[in-house]
This record gives sequence, C-alpha cells and structure tokens, in this order.
Amino acid sequence: MAANGMEEDFDDGEQPEITTIGDPHMRLGISAQWGSGNQLAVHAALHPPQEGVSSGIQGSPWVHEVRWGTQEVNNPIVRKLINETHGTFVALQHHQPDTTTTNRKPQLVTFSRNYRSVIRACLLQLKQAEESARDQATAVEYCEQVEVYNMVELIWSLCEILFVESLPGGVVLAQLLDWVKWHFNDADVYAREATTSDNPHVHDHYWSAIYLYVLQGRSDEARKLLSLDPNRNMDVYDEYASIDELLRKMPFFTLYTGQSLAEFDMKWRHWQDECRRRYSEGEFNTNKNLETICRILCGDEDVFLDLKDLTETWYQMLVSKLLYCNPTVKAFDLQYHVKACVDAYDGHATLEPLDNILLAAIEFDLHQVIKESSSLLGNWWFVAHLADLLFQCGQLESHSLNYGSNLREFLLLDYASSLMSHPSLWQVGVSYLDYCPEFGRHYLEFYLERLPLQTEQKALKVLRECEKRDMKDISHSICKVMGVRALRNERLGSALSWALRSKDASFATFLADRFLSEYSSKGGFSSLDLLDNLGTAMVLSDRLTFLGKYREFHRLHEEREFKSAANLLLQLLTNRMAPKKFWLTLLTDALPLLESEEVIFSTQQTYELMNCLEDISLSFRSSTYLHGDTADDAQLKPTKGQQEVEKQKLDLIRLALARNLARAILTEGSLE
Repeated sequence: MAANGMEEDFDDGEQPEITTIGDPHMRLGISAQWGSGNQLAVHAALHPPQEGVSSGIQGSPWVHEVRWGTQEVNNPIVRKLINETHGTFVALQHHQPDTTTTNRKPQLVTFSRNYRSVIRACLLQLKQAEESARDQATAVEYCEQVEVYNMVELIWSLCEILFVESLPGGVVLAQLLDWVKWHFNDADVYAREATTSDNPHVHDHYWSAIYLYVLQGRSDEARKLLSLDPNRNMDVYDEYASIDELLRKMPFFTLYTGQSLAEFDMKWRHWQDECRRRYSEGEFNTNKNLETICRILCGDEDVFLDLKDLTETWYQMLVSKLLYCNPTVKAFDLQYHVKACVDAYDGHATLEPLDNILLAAIEFDLHQVIKESSSLLGNWWFVAHLADLLFQCGQLESHSLNYGSNLREFLLLDYASSLMSHPSLWQVGVSYLDYCPEFGRHYLEFYLERLPLQTEQKALKVLRECEKRDMKDISHSICKVMGVRALRNERLGSALSWALRSKDASFATFLADRFLSEYSSKGGFSSLDLLDNLGTAMVLSDRLTFLGKYREFHRLHEEREFKSAANLLLQLLTNRMAPKKFWLTLLTDALPLLESEEVIFSTQQTYELMNCLEDISLSFRSSTYLHGDTADDAQLKPTKGQQEVEKQKLDLIRLALARNLARAILTEGSLE
C-alpha cells in the first residue's frame, strides 16, 4: 500500500506493482495520512479527488489506525535493551578523540562490546521468559524473538571482528575461533551428556564432543575427554599418548605474545609435518577415532566433509578448515575460502537469509549486510546501531544515498520514527534525531508537533524538549492546544498557566476576561494560587494586569489593609486600567470601605469616585459599558430586571459616596 507523498527507490529500475483498491467505476477507494512514527490513518476517499468535493465518503466516517514494527517494542525486555543501548549510543556520539592517536580503535571496540553485552543480557532474559511462559502463544512469541536476537548477536560479533577490531596484519583466525566457541556450544552439550553418564567413553556423543573440540581448536578440552577413555594406558606411550602429544604441542598465534607471523608459520608447518608423518606411518590405524582426529590435525580436506553434520553450517566448517589449512589467513582473503564450504552444504541455492548476511560481511559488502539485515530481522534497532558504529569506525563514509542523506542517518531516522509512536520511548527517539545533522531537526519538528498529548505531564515533557532546542513555534502551538483543552474543561487556572508559558497575549487577555466574568457571576475567583503569584507575568497584557491588580485589591481587603486596598481600587478606576463594563463592579466593591467606621477615602478620593460614578450614570442608557466594549457585545441588551438592579446599585453607591464625603470633610476639618 502506498500513501500520498510517499516515494521509494527501487534498484535496477524495478517498479512497484500498483494495486487498485475499491471500485474503479465509482471512484471509491481509500486514502491515508501519516501519523506519528510507524503509523497511518486510513480512511475512505474519492479517487481521484475532485475539486470542491470532500474526500470523505458519507456513511463511512471511520478512520482506521494502522501500525507496523511496534509489536516488538511493547515487550518490556526489548524496551530495556532500547533504553540501555541508548546511553551507549549517546556516549559514542560524544567520543571524538584525535584520529591520529592509537586510542580510538580500542575505545570503539569497547563500545561495540558494550552493545553486545546488552544484546546478550536481553537474549538470556528472553530465553528465561520463553521457558516460564504460561501459554503456547506467548512461548512462540518469545521463541521468535530469541531466534531474532541470536542472529543479531551472531552478525554483530562477526562485524566487530572484521570491521571494528581489525587487528594489525589482518589475521583474524583467533577471533573467529572465539566467535564459533561463543555462539555454538554443541561440543559443551555433548561433553556434558557424556561425562554425566556411567560410561562416558561408550556414550553416543563422546567422540562427537572430542571431534568438535578439536575442530574448534579447543585442544585442552579434547585432551581432558580423551583421558576418560579406559583403553588409554598412562604408563605406556601408545597411540593415545601420541595424539595427546600432538594436541598439546599444537601452536596458536596470538598478537600480543611477541611472536612474529613468520615465526608462527614456521612453527606451525613443523608441527603439522609431524602430524602427517605419524599419520602416514600408520600410528593410528588400529583406532579409527584417533585416526580421524589426526586427519583433522593434518588438514585433510575429506575429513571436514565427513564431519559436516557436526559443524552443521558452512561458516563453522570454514573456521575449522582455516585453522588446520591456513591459520594465518587475512580478513580480506576469507572470501576465497568460502565456496568449498558452501558447496559442502549443497551450494548457494540452499542458503538462508542469515547465510547471505554472513557471506556479505566476509566479502566486505557492508551495504548488502545492512540491506539483508533490514529485510530479515525487521528490526531497525540492529541496523541503525550497527551502521552508526561502522560510521564511527570510518567504514560507511562512502555509502551515501541518492535522496539526500547518508546511510547512517537514513537508518537512524527510521529507527527514531519507530520509537516516536511509542508512549514511553518517544523521548529516546528524540535523542536519536538530535544526532541526524541533515534531516533530524525537520523530523523532530514534525513528530513533536503531532505527538498525542494525553496528559499535562506529557505535554510538559514535550515542551521541555522543544525549549531545549529553541523550537518556539512548536512550543507556542503546544501551549495553545493545552490551554484550549483546559478551557474546554472549565479549568481556567490551567489554561492561564499555559498562556503565560507561551507568552500568548491575546489568549491571556481572553482568559482574564473569563476570570472577571466568573467573578461577576460567582462573586469569587478560582485558582487563587496562580492569581496571587502572577508577578511580572501580569504585564503580558493590560487585561491580565488589571486582573492581577484586582486580585491584589481583594487580598489587601482580606488582610484588613483597607487604606492600601482603597488606594489600589481608586488607581484601577482613575487610570482607566479597568474595562468600562467592570466599573460598576469596582464601585460596588468600594461600598464596604465607604460604609466602614473609619474614614478610608479622603475628600479628594471621594470626588474622584464621584466622577467615575457620573461617567457611568451618563452612559447608562446608551453606552455598552455593562455589556462589552465591542459592537458585537453591544447587541446584548440588558433586561428590565437587570436595569433595575443596576439602578439600585448606582443609588446605593451615590448615597454612600455622599455620606463618606461629609464624614471626610468633618474629619479633615477637625485635623486642621
């Protein structure tokens, strides 16, 4: 299925097959829009769209959410792997030592091994979960994931040997032997079964274990098993002692022993010549099992074919053959020894996808490794992190794509996209997008703007991510959405806090009016903590400034600081800060102060209040002060009942002002 605006590159001019969905005669079909991450919103539509006609189909108002590649990240074990490797990824991005030093390669190997240790821990936990699964479906699901991460570990460790570690001289056999030993433990299983039986030497797996140990270069384990054979006489130098001596003297090349490659090669040839001499002289003719071991040590081509059921795969056979036929093989020469081993297992026609990936790695075709891994594993985690590590090693610099991004960034973008649709992993996805220099910020803006904000807590998290990256437009949009949502839920305080956070003056003005309307209808304010702590935020708009000052008036009144409250109230009226429709409310609030035993308002202040009252009285019949300051509000005419109540208020205020004026004149006269 293809969505509008989606394009895909195809190799060798290959074109995608187009499938028509719907009735071509009625032009009915489906359309899709991108969601967040690996998500599409699919709905019915007209095809092709007609100008002036809605794309929706009447009678089918459904929108279907389609997700892919998200089932795996819902597993808590896999989520743990994602979170733990994220730390390694970030540390790797900040690892920028001088490339001329010798410290860079060992540190990169350390990063790779950190990744592998997390993969191994995840694999062990998946196996435990599979064993303890309570139902068959869960067990099958865990079994499939165990298989996937077994392949991930196998591929990663081989790539580490060939591309990350890449020892001086290119000799890799010692690392390949460890690779086989680590990932294929049939020898240990066979040995355990044999040694725990009553008669190990007659157990079906006794000689199989010895052969595998020898094929893997584990001569000490092979000698230990051979010592359990009762046919061996420790006091006599017989064929058992002879094969034991050959195994004991088998040379191994390691880089850090100070031995040169030429010295090792000479020692190796001398040892293998001795093996061939003893074999040709018939020392082991009487014991076919020991003879088979000697044939392995001699590098006999046919014996590897005879034992191919034990090695099971062409790559295990490859490592065994190289150990006894070409122990100083270089990494770049591995590919020339592959064909014979693949042919031993019925050739390329029988190769599985995993085989193709390992072959591509041995052929140093990293682009093919990543392409095949993406198809086989369906797991963006693996290819994204492997590509990033190889990029840091300088192996992927030449691999750029023809649609504007290099391979590393392309894979990281896809991996981050798969995380952005997850409710708890989207923050990890944000971090990966930060390290995509070309398109990362564009993707991040797209996803952050479309993240579902189910709770204020999540909205605050998204907002912090935007603020860290100076994404002002998206921050403003998020605050607007959350503010409007809070307003719809009648949570004025929360709505105002979002408006203040985004510094949205128009929205703050609107909300201040709502607070004032709430006060007019209910006689009190909600969200007092917010209003009492507006601070400098109240200067965002004039109406918000008035609201903050008006709330301060009420607080001063509650604290019985009547003089300060009166001065503030008069200031709100005389500097025209209050909306005119609210003047009557302010004068009504002055009534308790005018009627108090103590004279609060001076003569001059009382005259100023009278002037305000006169302005209201003059505009009572024609002005819109009671019904808004706009022409639209002016259409809302008060009822006769409202007019009567307002007239009574004006009369009470006028009487209170007259009384206060008389009292103020007397008080001020007595003071003179």
